[in-house]
Amino acid sequence: MLIKKIATLMLSVSLSIYSLGARAELTIEITEGIQSAYNIAVVPFGQPKDNKLEVDVASIIRGDLAGSGYFRSLDQSHMLALPHQPAQIKFRNWLAIGQDYVVIGNIKAEGSRYHVDMSLFDVVKKEQLKGVRVTVEKNALRQAAHHISDAIYKRLLGVKGVFTSRIAYITSRVISKNNHEYNLFIADYDGANAVSIAKSSEPIMSPDWSPNGEQLAYVSFENKVSEIYVQTLATGKRKSVAKYKGINGSPSWSPDGKKLALTLSKGGNSDVYILSLDKLSLRQLTKSRAIDTEATWSPDGKTILFTSDRGRRPQLYVMPSNGEGGAERITFDGLYNARGRFSADGKLITMVQAKQGKYHIAVLNLETGVVSALTDGPLDESPSFAPNSQTIIYARRKANKEILSTVTVDGVTKQDIEFTEGSVREPAWAK
Repeated sequence: MLIKKIATLMLSVSLSIYSLGARAELTIEITEGIQSAYNIAVVPFGQPKDNKLEVDVASIIRGDLAGSGYFRSLDQSHMLALPHQPAQIKFRNWLAIGQDYVVIGNIKAEGSRYHVDMSLFDVVKKEQLKGVRVTVEKNALRQAAHHISDAIYKRLLGVKGVFTSRIAYITSRVISKNNHEYNLFIADYDGANAVSIAKSSEPIMSPDWSPNGEQLAYVSFENKVSEIYVQTLATGKRKSVAKYKGINGSPSWSPDGKKLALTLSKGGNSDVYILSLDKLSLRQLTKSRAIDTEATWSPDGKTILFTSDRGRRPQLYVMPSNGEGGAERITFDGLYNARGRFSADGKLITMVQAKQGKYHIAVLNLETGVVSALTDGPLDESPSFAPNSQTIIYARRKANKEILSTVTVDGVTKQDIEFTEGSVREPAWAK
């Protein structure tokens, strides 16, 4: 007898996010995938009677799982049956077409909400592995699908999924010969549900998420000089926190959300500073004649990683965040390593590495010291880890167009996220 464990998850979706109304259509393409991926069939979910849904929950789950690289989703046209209830499943049908797992579900309407039930089965063992109920407002079915994808991913792989996470990125488009429009967007991890939170005719750069996901720090040139803002997403309110003479760049939140690491040239040279957000007090961290920039924090907050050309070429260095100790170089493979970022588990660092004139995304394993190239270039930039440390999002050029892409940390699975309008750059995955 199958034992069904039902976990009920109530999702409250805020609709008060500040929006400037700018949106962008996108297409997603899996360009490379793992050959040993699990075969999984996500059957179309049962729908409420007389209520045609605008969101295909099963299709979103299929896309989530396939895009992770660890699953091969069965096309609906190849399914021999479309069960909605556990008792309707005939395991021999799914074994016959080589499926490892099957997912079924039902969607029920109740007032202003939908109840979405999902059941996950192991086809070979002929047993149920997971049961989940997700309850959402009727305009949040996409989020419900992502939550279910997370539950499946965690049950089968033992690792937290990222399908409910968000990203930020910058778009630019030409309005006229001497007029550009720049937007700072936040979106679902796959680029869907994109909302602009800041717009300017001058460049916007370097978005970075606060640890709780409620704020973004970024650089804006809207006043013709670089200036660092902190913006609260729920209200749209923002505050200028750094507008010193010269460069104000590369803000990075501390793990406790109380400080920012910044690049400033207020002393005449480009150095890393620590800004306390409560009193906006500054502490200079690096003091060299070189260009020190692109600082970021280790997950435990004890270390600052930054780019410096103190060895004549850009390389990655680390030093204690309290300033009690010198800088130590950690990259030696290649003549250029920059824009380093820690994985959430602290085991890896991703970076932009240049070799033979090509800029690609690479990872440094901090335990072994091995550097692995994940992409081919030629102009890849701005890597950012997913919250589960398994995937990296970055910007790249494809056929003279700037798009976003993702790559798993083993370099096996790659996915393009293309937008129909404008160029896209500087992605940042929420922590």
